[in-house]
Amino acid sequence: LHRIKDEVGAPGIVVGVSVDGKEVWSEGLGYADVENRVPCKPETVMRIASISKSLTMVALAKLWEAGKLDLDIPVQHYVPEFPEKEYEGEKVSVTTRLLISHLSGIRHYEKDIKKVKEEKAYKALKMMKETVAFEQEKEGKSNEKNDFTKFKTEQENEAKSRNSKPGKKKNDFEQGELYLREKFENSIESLRLFKNDPLFFKPGSQFLYSTFGYTLLAAIVERASGYKYLDYMQKIFQDLDMLTTVQEENEPVIYNRARFYVYNKKKRLVNTPYVDNSYKWAGGGFLSTVGDLLKFGNAMLYGYQVGLFKNSNESLLPGYLKPETMVMMWTPVPNTEMSWDKEGKYAMAWGVVEKKQTYGSCRKQRHYASHTGGAVGASSVLLVLPEELDTETINNKVPPRGIIVSIICNMQSVGLNSTALKIALEFDKDRSD
Repeated sequence: LHRIKDEVGAPGIVVGVSVDGKEVWSEGLGYADVENRVPCKPETVMRIASISKSLTMVALAKLWEAGKLDLDIPVQHYVPEFPEKEYEGEKVSVTTRLLISHLSGIRHYEKDIKKVKEEKAYKALKMMKETVAFEQEKEGKSNEKNDFTKFKTEQENEAKSRNSKPGKKKNDFEQGELYLREKFENSIESLRLFKNDPLFFKPGSQFLYSTFGYTLLAAIVERASGYKYLDYMQKIFQDLDMLTTVQEENEPVIYNRARFYVYNKKKRLVNTPYVDNSYKWAGGGFLSTVGDLLKFGNAMLYGYQVGLFKNSNESLLPGYLKPETMVMMWTPVPNTEMSWDKEGKYAMAWGVVEKKQTYGSCRKQRHYASHTGGAVGASSVLLVLPEELDTETINNKVPPRGIIVSIICNMQSVGLNSTALKIALEFDKDRSD
């Protein structure tokens, strides 16, 4: 972890690990506040960015379980302020289920449809080229030019002639909307940022990660629950014993809050500009600690596994969410992507990698669920590695069984998922040894 911190130049990083529901390690490295030399510690509060989406999913799931929310009817049933949409002249329907898995067609921070489509086409061509090259190599025909390579060359030449640069799309941190300073009073008001923009594709046909989709989900939570979104979330945090998890606001005094940093063009560490996250509480606006994230991960894992243990231990309490709800949430959804691990797919506000082994005595892919976060001056990950259970191993055991890893850091654009997975596998191996 020290090495990762030094590689990315992060001022501070905090890690937490739990094994079978018990926190076994939490530690802070470096500084939460560089100017005042305040060290990071387990209690340090940082931006968790898009892990907020997984928190919002719990609110949606509770409403669905209570029969107050239908995932498959048009969102206008709950939020008539969001206009009905068309795509290429055809009326289309945006549903809560599509929003959750980023299949709605609602834009992210990039407003230019052409750039997004070029990027997607470029990725698809690149993937096709790699697949064909692999197949040719297997057949010993790697020197032969086929129709696909000609097609690819034609496409690249056409792109060059238009002076376009596929693959050079602005990243999120170059988009102006990430740095909004405007205070929005509620989720309905936030919709004006994007509600009149055209859909990027027909809902359900493609994947486009969209934080604005979760702003619309917050409005749905408000209407389905009858509570303000933040009030409803605070009730959930109380139930889950996540007492340090709050929405990020500038005015309140929040003890142990870190400061956030970025490197400028001269490669010097500077404070990030002030931002107001009120337009995206649901998709990336919460603060938390590694300890709270571990509690959240364990509550999800408990709900996922408790159904397996019911026959062997009748005294178990129910999970916060039902086992069938958790299975639905952690089942990969077709047509989705998991950007932080290409082996996985996006599910319902979680990325999921399924158990897989192609060859005997070779690489074994473990089943796990995770979500990463990237905000102005912050990066995060929460990873859940369930224990591989069978009917023989569950006797005399109680859930949750597995490793949870949470890492938060006060530097943006730090990929933490692979580090979290390595840490989880180390603890899992140590336990099995």
